[in-house]
Amino acid sequence: MNNAMNFSGGPGALPASVLRETRDAIEALPETGLSVLGMSHRSEWFRGVLDEAERNLRALLGIPAHYHVLFMQGGSSLQFSMLPMNFLRASGRHAEYIVSGYWSAKAPVEARLEGDTRVLWDGRAEGYRRLPAADELQLSQDAAYLHYVSNETVEGLEFAGTPGLPEVPLVCDMSSNLLAAPIDIERYAMIYAHAQKNLGPAGVTVVILRDEFARRAITGLPTLLDYRTHIAARSVYNTPPVFAIYVLMLVTRWLRDEVGGVEAMAAINRAKADALYGALDAEQGFYRVHGERSCRSTMNVAFRLPTPELETHFLETARREGFHGLEGHRSIGGLRASLYNAVTLDAVNALSEWLGEFRRREG
Repeated sequence: MNNAMNFSGGPGALPASVLRETRDAIEALPETGLSVLGMSHRSEWFRGVLDEAERNLRALLGIPAHYHVLFMQGGSSLQFSMLPMNFLRASGRHAEYIVSGYWSAKAPVEARLEGDTRVLWDGRAEGYRRLPAADELQLSQDAAYLHYVSNETVEGLEFAGTPGLPEVPLVCDMSSNLLAAPIDIERYAMIYAHAQKNLGPAGVTVVILRDEFARRAITGLPTLLDYRTHIAARSVYNTPPVFAIYVLMLVTRWLRDEVGGVEAMAAINRAKADALYGALDAEQGFYRVHGERSCRSTMNVAFRLPTPELETHFLETARREGFHGLEGHRSIGGLRASLYNAVTLDAVNALSEWLGEFRRREG
């Protein structure tokens, strides 16, 4: 029951069937008789896991053959550095960044260590409550790449469209909404996502990289920080996170076989978001959603109550009622409900109903 009502911003909830299969695999995999925690990354079994995980991701997202799918480590934080190391350093060009929240603000800090980095738009002065309109971005045709975060988990903001110019490589951190809805892969030179939202447990980062873009990387990089190293080694240059990748594979099976694919998942996610925002909007004088309506995230719903004291009482009461993970991020405080793929519509409906009850009791 606790897992069913887990609204944590990350690591987030995992599907019930995946949890059951993972529990059994920790004791013994049916294919090998060994615990998944003790399986060699050089075994044929693990090569099969990697291959299936890649096949499933390609099928679910429509990833063409001229894109590489890599399973890496270090989360988005490492990608903030690896991206400019490979494609900005010594390029003779500048990189462009959109800063729309807590996480995207970290990316240009690392890029500036590697070369000319320009922030095209920064929502900090407005408290990161909205996303930029197209005419607010002064885009350059000769940029090395444009980087943005598609969904801001802290502030609850999500891009409805895709920014940028067709001729400039587009790079996106999709850590909190990859696999939540269909995307046009061909629009991107690179997508990356750490797993602890929709993909699986913490420890693995998926990188989807167009081959032509990968070939632009500079030479002379440290071996482990060169994307071509991981392409050549098929994601096993060094010991990968075997357990995390195994669970990611199970999640992709669940999405394929039990949910019916990414389009079906998108419809469920839209229904979840509509239900929760509807409950909050019904009591606007009591619950206040952080982001502007046009920019609201389907994955992360950040909101406030009239006083910090009432928010503390809210969290204490919610835990007693069986709702978990509703704390806001430390950077802005408040409250947050994350509606990742494994969070069911039933769970969201239960939370939505309880929000009304709490308002009637405490308002």
